[in-house]
This record gives sequence, structure tokens and C-alpha cells, in this order.
Amino acid sequence: MNDTVKAFDDYAADYDRWFDSPEGKALFMAEVEAVGLLTKGLEQPFLEIGVGTGRFAKELEIDYGIDPSAKMLTVAATRGIKTEQAEGEAVPFPDGFFGAVFIIFTLCFVTAPEKVIAEAKRVLKRGGGLIIGFINSKSPWGGLYMQKRNAGHPLYSLARFYDPEEVTEMLTAAGFTVEAYSSTLCWPPSVQPAAEEAHIGTIKEAGVICIRAKKATSGDRL
Repeated sequence: MNDTVKAFDDYAADYDRWFDSPEGKALFMAEVEAVGLLTKGLEQPFLEIGVGTGRFAKELEIDYGIDPSAKMLTVAATRGIKTEQAEGEAVPFPDGFFGAVFIIFTLCFVTAPEKVIAEAKRVLKRGGGLIIGFINSKSPWGGLYMQKRNAGHPLYSLARFYDPEEVTEMLTAAGFTVEAYSSTLCWPPSVQPAAEEAHIGTIKEAGVICIRAKKATSGDRL
């Protein structure tokens, strides 16, 4: 068991409980809305890589979830998610099985993000969609989480954060076509969390950016 898996096993209950706090509820609903802006037209079945305790999967009607943390998956299963214990670098499903794959706040914790994106592409149907949601390293929120990392936070000390340009480059290098962006958490971390509409497009100061990309169809150039 590597350090990241052990940390999420150890903090599974605290991690899930945070979503029920006032701050957790406000941030979670803003993030769900940002992802939801990009899901129109995606075909089931859906997979979430790094499903955690299944909070996002349940809200977004994602059928399947994988995660290396057994304790996280135990909670996700209670939310009706079909779970498999696995890492994103080795997804245990056949080629072309899913209409859409979601990677929500997981890319920062994996050791080989390019491999995870390649695996997402492999299990997607032609024309299927990949949605990645991540903390924007160039935002005030990104600065906050990097401070937590540098201070030895039990989870974020294991993370590497990315900006929109870096994630876009990973997707295009993997052969995806980037179709759309959405943004949320445009208020600074020092402000009391409040209900906020998510926005289509990339907002420079947004704490969370989501990207939708498409796997090539049979008529596209590979």
C-alpha cells in the first residue's frame, strides 16, 4: 500500500464528513454544478476514476467507480456505486466500455497522470467524453492548497496541483480534442463560502476548472 492510499484509508471518515460541513456543502454544490455544465449529451455508462466515497458519483449519476482505497469504496458502495478497487493507471474494464469517464479532484494525487488519461481514453467509446475537474494551481484557492501541502497536511502534502494549460496539454498529447471548459469558486478563500453559479469558460482566478474532451470518432483523424 503506497502512502497516498494509506492516507485516504486513514482519513476516509473525516474526508466524507467534511462534505456535510457548511463550507463543504457550499464548495461541493458549486463544484457539482461546474461539472454538470459539461455533461450534456454524454452517454451512459459512466465511470469515475478516483471515486472516493462516491459523493460526486451519486450527484452526477455515475454508475461505476474505481479507487485504490478500500475504505473509501466501502462508503461509495452504500451510495449505490458499482465499485472496483483499482488504480487509475490500470483501469479494470475492457476497451470502449464507457460513454464518459470523470476524473474529479483525483489527477493531483496520481503518480502518472498521463497514464491515467491514457487509460481513460482506452475504456471510452469512440466519441466518448472525458471530464476532468481540478484545483487551479494559479488561483488563490490553488495557493491555499499548496500552503496546506507545504505545511504537511495529511492528504494535500501528497498532491501536485496543475493549471488549466498543463491539463489541456496532457489531454491534447493523449489525442483528445478539448471541447469546453467551466469554472467555479471565483470568490477568494478568505470570503465566507456562498452559493455561486458555475460559468462556462476559463476564469483566471477560479479555484476549480473543469475540462471536457472527446475521444476521436471513426470519422476523425486519430
